[in-house]
Amino acid sequence: MQHGKYRFIVGFLALPLGLYALFVIWPFVQSIYYSFTDWTGLSPEFETVGLDNYRRMLHDDIFWKSLRHSLVFAFVLPVVTIALALFLAFMINVGGRRRKGGPAITGVRGSSFYKIVYFFPQVLSIAIVALLFAFAYNPDSGAVNSVLRGIGLDGVQPLWLGDPDLALWAVMAVLVWSTVGFFVVLFSAGMASIPVDLYEAALLDGAGRATMFFRVTLPLLWDTVRSGWVYLGILALGAESFAVVQIMTTGPGGPDYSTTVLVLYVYQKAFRDGQAAYATTIGVALLVVTLAFAAVVLRLGRRERLEY
Repeated sequence: MQHGKYRFIVGFLALPLGLYALFVIWPFVQSIYYSFTDWTGLSPEFETVGLDNYRRMLHDDIFWKSLRHSLVFAFVLPVVTIALALFLAFMINVGGRRRKGGPAITGVRGSSFYKIVYFFPQVLSIAIVALLFAFAYNPDSGAVNSVLRGIGLDGVQPLWLGDPDLALWAVMAVLVWSTVGFFVVLFSAGMASIPVDLYEAALLDGAGRATMFFRVTLPLLWDTVRSGWVYLGILALGAESFAVVQIMTTGPGGPDYSTTVLVLYVYQKAFRDGQAAYATTIGVALLVVTLAFAAVVLRLGRRERLEY
C-alpha cells in the first residue's frame, strides 16, 4: 500500500500547486518587487527607488484615512452580520413555540420561507445591489427618505451618501444586507446538525432560549462562526467594499474621502493616476493587514473543539 505513495500524491498535486504558484504566489512576488520601483504601469522602463514609496505611504494622509475605514469595515461588518445571522438562524431552527403534538424544539412558523427571503440578496450581483441602494439613498426621490416622510418625519431627511458622517455607515449597511442571508443559511445548516436531544436535555434542566443559544448552540457552532468571521473580514477588506464604494459614492470615495478604503485607493492610484508602483505599495500594506486580521481572529477564536 505504501509503494509509490509519494509519486501518486505529487502527481495529483503538481498541476494545481503549479497553477496556484503561477496565478497567486507569483503576482504577490511581482507586486512586492514593483513596490520598490517607480513603475507607472504603462512604461516598460522603470528604476528601483528603494523604500521611497513606503516613506511616501507613511506620510500620506489619504492612506491613513483609507486604512482606518478598511479596519472599520473589517471589524464592524463581521460583528453586525454574524450577530444578525446567528439570531435569525436560531429563530428559524430553535426559536419557535412548541405546537400541540409537535416536537419540543422547532423553528418559527414559515421558517423555510424565511430562509429563501434572507438568501434572496445572494442571487443579485453586488453591483446591482449597490445601484439599487444608491437610488434608495437619494435624498430627494429615494425610498429611504420617502419612507421617513411617509411616517411623518419630514424634518429627518439625511443626505446619506452626501454626508461625510453618514456615508461610510450607509455603505456598510448595504454590505450587511447583501451578506447576512448567506450566513443565515450557513448557520441554519450547522444548527440543523446539532442533535435535538441536547436541546431537550437543556429544556428539562430549565434552560431558556438565551441559555440554550449561549450554552449549546454557539459552542457547537463556533468553528463555523470563526470561519465566517475570517471570510467576512476578507470580503470587507477586498472586493465587496470596493464594489459598493466605487458604485455608490461620489468621487468615488467621497465626500472628502469619507468612504475611501484601501482597495479603492489602490485602484485609483494604479488606473486613475498612473502610479502603479505606489499602488502596489499600498497593496502590500493591504496584504499585511488582511493576513494580520485573519491571524488575530483565528488566534483569539481558538478554543477546545466540541464533538457530539
